[in-house]
Amino acid sequence: AMALQPAAGTRDLNPREVDGNRWLSEQLGQVYRLWGYVEVSPPSVERLQTLEAGGRINDREVVRLASDDPLGLRPEMTASIARAACTRMAELPRPLRLWSCGTVFRSVQSDTGQQRLEEQLQSGVELLGGHASVADAELLRLLLACIAKVGIGAEHRPKLLLGHHGVLSALLNQVPPGQRNAVGKALISFDPLALAGLQLPSEQRQSLEQLMRLRGAPDQVLRQLESMLGPSSDLEHLSASLQLVASAATEAHVELQLDPTFQPHFDLYDGLVLKVVCQGVDAPVEIASGGRYDALVERFGGAASGLGFSFDLEAIQGLLGTENTAPQQRAVTLLSVRDLSQLPAAFAAQAEQHAKGQACMLLDRPCGSEAEAQAEAAARGCQAVIWMG
Repeated sequence: AMALQPAAGTRDLNPREVDGNRWLSEQLGQVYRLWGYVEVSPPSVERLQTLEAGGRINDREVVRLASDDPLGLRPEMTASIARAACTRMAELPRPLRLWSCGTVFRSVQSDTGQQRLEEQLQSGVELLGGHASVADAELLRLLLACIAKVGIGAEHRPKLLLGHHGVLSALLNQVPPGQRNAVGKALISFDPLALAGLQLPSEQRQSLEQLMRLRGAPDQVLRQLESMLGPSSDLEHLSASLQLVASAATEAHVELQLDPTFQPHFDLYDGLVLKVVCQGVDAPVEIASGGRYDALVERFGGAASGLGFSFDLEAIQGLLGTENTAPQQRAVTLLSVRDLSQLPAAFAAQAEQHAKGQACMLLDRPCGSEAEAQAEAAARGCQAVIWMG
């Protein structure tokens, strides 16, 4: 028998869901263009070297392809775009402002140990080669403009979580070298038990427990971080970026939260890191993530600086509902005939509708009466009917 189910982790979208994704992609594209970003289309298939060096991505997450070259499907788009920016686009003036929309693929291990493929439709931007403090602020303000444009508002309780790789590294540098890895893991995964189990001087353990719970309004968190780290260029930079976006966040009803132990899923980033979380019907929904990845750009041989974010379009559609993300239902006219000898006239009438830009489809069987034609139109969701009696 034929397999009638899509592959585990993938799904068939119905026409309304496809319309919703397209509408969201177009809304976001309009904002990106206003800010001077141009669209690129990175390949779905990349060399494993690009994906792994690029994303420092766990091998097991990459969907590999059977081929002579070691190839895989992209688990995110940043590495591919950064590679292209440093090679084919190396001569273009900086900063480069690029955006893209497409599917990414990840291999996920289920609880039963089975591998399954997950696909996700993403739309996002990359800002390469900009002056760091200006670029961070631009990216965050662009992110806020996008959130407002797609109709996410106060009722979704959007929260922009910000962290900083450099700040977290500086905090971990206060821990004895042999313990840094374990402490970092415990902090990032918010695991107080793992932290309690480590051999640390009690004073240090207390300050790490305090750090694990440290998150909230940026001003207060920055003050506490300053007392922990002393003067730091990373903290100054972070503070300056936050001041440039505070008013835009208030306008967009987005709560800013500074969380020094937050790290995104991929180990791609080395500066500012971010994610946007909204309150769904029964659980928080993560709709966007990103950050700064200067080392990645350097690794591809480029002038060292890059940052970006991406939106998960289906997560946004789930949050807003298809009725809101596919607002325009196309008005289609159904054209029907009393008998098939009228087909030449019917195709001519259809061509006339098409010339006016009106969607019009032909019913492939005759209808004895206008009432019958109207019933057929209603069954198909058509707004109007032309019956050639």
